[in-house]
Amino acid sequence: KIIVKEASGKVSLECQVPGSSQVTWSKDGNIMGNTTRLDLGSVYDDPRGIYKCSSEGKASNLQVHYRMCQNCIEVDAATISGIVVADVVATVFLAVAVYCITGHDKGRMSRASDRQNLIANEQLYQPLGERDDGQYSRLAPAKARK
Repeated sequence: KIIVKEASGKVSLECQVPGSSQVTWSKDGNIMGNTTRLDLGSVYDDPRGIYKCSSEGKASNLQVHYRMCQNCIEVDAATISGIVVADVVATVFLAVAVYCITGHDKGRMSRASDRQNLIANEQLYQPLGERDDGQYSRLAPAKARK
């Protein structure tokens, strides 16, 4: 009987054989060790294969297969806090840059057009001129030719 143990990212196999007999481990046909416990290492090392525990003519097979992320990276608290701080600094830098580029000149002189009244005598509405339809008011449908 083979028992799989996984603790803190490491995998080990234990071959339970009644009595204190000699145990032989093999992986994919290659002899690995002769103890009752076989350490496969880290799960990130992808310890896949067919493991065989043999003792006194008896054997047990176990296929180990870990589905691992091939392009994964470990992100700890320090990395995440660094990313957050960098994001805040970049946002502040961008805000300051936009403020500086927009050009808030406090001491600039106002132009004459800023103070000019566009409508004389501060009227709200300016009266429209006389309506002149011009030549377009005299257009009529053309008479049919015979």
